[in-house]
Amino acid sequence: MDASKQPVSTDAAPAAIGPYSQAVVCGGWLITSGQIGLDPGTGQMVEGGVEGETHRVLQNLQAILEARGASLADVARCTVYLKDLSDFQAVNEIYAGYFQEPHPARACVEVARLPKDALVEIDAMARVADDAH
Repeated sequence: MDASKQPVSTDAAPAAIGPYSQAVVCGGWLITSGQIGLDPGTGQMVEGGVEGETHRVLQNLQAILEARGASLADVARCTVYLKDLSDFQAVNEIYAGYFQEPHPARACVEVARLPKDALVEIDAMARVADDAH
Protein backbone atom coordinates (compact mmCIF):
# COMPACT_ATOMS: atom_id res chain seq x y z
CA MET A 1 0.00 0.00 0.00
CA ASP A 2 1.16 3.52 -0.78
CA ALA A 3 2.27 5.02 2.56
CA SER A 4 1.07 8.44 1.40
CA LYS A 5 -2.56 7.20 1.26
CA GLN A 6 -3.87 5.86 4.57
CA PRO A 7 -7.37 4.39 4.95
CA VAL A 8 -9.65 5.56 7.75
CA SER A 9 -12.28 3.21 9.17
CA THR A 10 -14.62 3.23 12.14
CA ASP A 11 -17.48 1.04 13.37
CA ALA A 12 -19.30 4.28 14.33
CA ALA A 13 -20.13 4.83 10.64
CA PRO A 14 -21.54 2.37 8.10
CA ALA A 15 -19.07 -0.09 6.62
CA ALA A 16 -18.21 0.40 2.97
CA ILE A 17 -20.71 -1.42 0.74
CA GLY A 18 -18.30 -1.65 -2.19
CA PRO A 19 -14.60 -1.53 -3.11
CA TYR A 20 -13.83 1.76 -1.34
CA SER A 21 -12.70 3.12 2.03
CA GLN A 22 -14.87 5.15 4.39
CA ALA A 23 -12.14 7.77 3.97
CA VAL A 24 -8.48 8.14 3.10
CA VAL A 25 -5.84 10.55 4.31
CA CYS A 26 -3.52 11.81 1.62
CA GLY A 27 -1.18 14.80 1.78
CA GLY A 28 -2.73 16.16 4.97
CA TRP A 29 -6.30 15.88 3.69
CA LEU A 30 -8.97 13.50 4.94
CA ILE A 31 -11.24 12.73 2.00
CA THR A 32 -14.44 10.87 2.83
CA SER A 33 -16.51 8.68 0.62
CA GLY A 34 -20.09 9.83 0.22
CA GLN A 35 -22.25 8.99 3.19
CA ILE A 36 -25.92 8.12 3.02
CA GLY A 37 -28.43 7.69 5.83
CA LEU A 38 -27.37 4.20 6.85
CA ASP A 39 -27.49 3.40 10.54
CA PRO A 40 -24.08 1.89 11.38
CA GLY A 41 -25.63 -0.44 13.96
CA THR A 42 -28.25 -2.00 11.72
CA GLY A 43 -26.93 -1.33 8.21
CA GLN A 44 -30.43 -0.12 7.30
CA MET A 45 -31.57 3.26 6.03
CA VAL A 46 -32.93 5.48 8.80
CA GLU A 47 -36.53 6.64 8.81
CA GLY A 48 -37.70 10.22 8.81
CA GLY A 49 -37.42 11.17 5.16
CA VAL A 50 -34.79 13.59 3.95
CA GLU A 51 -34.54 15.19 7.40
CA GLY A 52 -33.81 11.92 9.18
CA GLU A 53 -31.37 10.88 6.47
CA THR A 54 -29.54 14.22 6.57
CA HIS A 55 -28.98 14.00 10.32
CA ARG A 56 -27.66 10.44 9.96
CA VAL A 57 -25.41 11.38 7.02
CA LEU A 58 -23.81 14.19 9.02
CA GLN A 59 -23.44 11.97 12.09
CA ASN A 60 -21.72 9.37 9.90
CA LEU A 61 -19.33 12.00 8.51
CA GLN A 62 -18.65 13.25 12.04
CA ALA A 63 -17.78 9.71 13.20
CA ILE A 64 -15.34 9.21 10.32
CA LEU A 65 -13.67 12.55 11.03
CA GLU A 66 -13.41 11.74 14.74
CA ALA A 67 -11.79 8.38 13.91
CA ARG A 68 -8.87 10.41 12.55
CA GLY A 69 -8.83 13.03 15.31
CA ALA A 70 -10.70 15.65 13.28
CA SER A 71 -14.12 17.26 13.55
CA LEU A 72 -16.69 18.97 11.37
CA ALA A 73 -14.88 22.23 12.16
CA ASP A 74 -11.93 20.93 10.11
CA VAL A 75 -14.03 20.39 6.97
CA ALA A 76 -13.01 22.65 4.08
CA ARG A 77 -15.38 21.34 1.40
CA CYS A 78 -18.52 19.23 1.02
CA THR A 79 -20.54 17.98 -1.90
CA VAL A 80 -24.25 17.42 -1.31
CA TYR A 81 -26.14 15.11 -3.66
CA LEU A 82 -29.94 15.33 -3.54
CA LYS A 83 -32.47 13.03 -5.15
CA ASP A 84 -34.81 16.03 -5.35
CA LEU A 85 -33.51 19.59 -5.32
CA SER A 86 -36.80 20.70 -3.76
CA ASP A 87 -35.36 19.20 -0.53
CA PHE A 88 -32.56 21.80 -0.59
CA GLN A 89 -34.07 24.06 2.09
CA ALA A 90 -34.74 21.23 4.55
CA VAL A 91 -31.24 19.80 4.08
CA ASN A 92 -29.69 23.26 4.28
CA GLU A 93 -31.35 24.01 7.63
CA ILE A 94 -30.07 20.76 9.16
CA TYR A 95 -26.62 21.19 7.57
CA ALA A 96 -26.37 24.68 9.12
CA GLY A 97 -26.78 23.12 12.57
CA TYR A 98 -23.70 20.93 12.12
CA PHE A 99 -21.29 23.42 10.52
CA GLN A 100 -20.23 26.68 12.12
CA GLU A 101 -18.57 29.70 10.51
CA PRO A 102 -16.44 29.78 8.58
CA HIS A 103 -18.61 27.33 6.69
CA PRO A 104 -16.99 24.84 4.32
CA ALA A 105 -17.07 25.48 0.59
CA ARG A 106 -19.87 23.42 -0.92
CA ALA A 107 -21.50 22.20 -4.08
CA CYS A 108 -25.03 20.82 -4.22
CA VAL A 109 -26.44 18.87 -7.14
CA GLU A 110 -29.58 16.94 -7.95
CA VAL A 111 -28.94 13.39 -9.10
CA ALA A 112 -31.10 10.74 -10.75
CA ARG A 113 -30.53 8.08 -8.11
CA LEU A 114 -28.39 7.36 -5.03
CA PRO A 115 -27.26 4.06 -3.48
CA LYS A 116 -30.00 2.27 -1.51
CA ASP A 117 -32.46 4.83 -2.97
CA ALA A 118 -31.19 7.41 -0.48
CA LEU A 119 -32.58 10.93 -0.66
CA VAL A 120 -29.29 12.64 0.26
CA GLU A 121 -25.58 11.84 0.15
CA ILE A 122 -22.72 14.05 1.36
CA ASP A 123 -18.95 13.73 1.10
CA ALA A 124 -16.33 15.93 2.73
CA MET A 125 -12.70 16.99 2.67
CA ALA A 126 -10.99 18.06 5.90
CA ARG A 127 -7.47 19.20 6.74
CA VAL A 128 -5.75 16.84 9.21
CA ALA A 129 -2.28 16.50 10.68
CA ASP A 130 -0.15 14.00 8.76
CA ASP A 131 0.85 12.20 11.96
CA ALA A 132 -2.58 12.04 13.69
CA HIS A 133 -4.10 8.58 14.20
